[in-house]
Amino acid sequence: PATRRALADLRIALVGLPPEAGALFPAALSGGMRKRAGLARALALDPEILFLDEPTAGLDPISASDFDSLLNALHAALGLTVFLVTHDLDTLQATCDRIAVLAERRVLVTGTMAELRDVKDPWVHAYFHGPRAHAALTAREG
Repeated sequence: PATRRALADLRIALVGLPPEAGALFPAALSGGMRKRAGLARALALDPEILFLDEPTAGLDPISASDFDSLLNALHAALGLTVFLVTHDLDTLQATCDRIAVLAERRVLVTGTMAELRDVKDPWVHAYFHGPRAHAALTAREG
């Protein structure tokens, strides 16, 4: 029906895809466009909570940053709660108000990025201060 098409078109536009993307198969979309298409599909259900698993995996740094900005815009515009699982410290820095660190089959600690940076647990400290944390640390300090 026309109403479903209009809602689909609205969600496609909401995630920043061109209107013609709705008629394409996944193989015809770039990696970033696939992520956005998946997000549009999830938004079609008008969720209050959006669950994402490694949403920026496989994206180049520019596309990942754009996706982070999109998540922030959707959070602000729709009042969505976004729950995401990620190893991407830049995405954590850019999108998360609160973080739960999972290790050893449990939640080790929760807090803001600034609070987690000061945690004394050796594993948590290594994670948030290790060699892969450079960009996120620089963003916080700069």
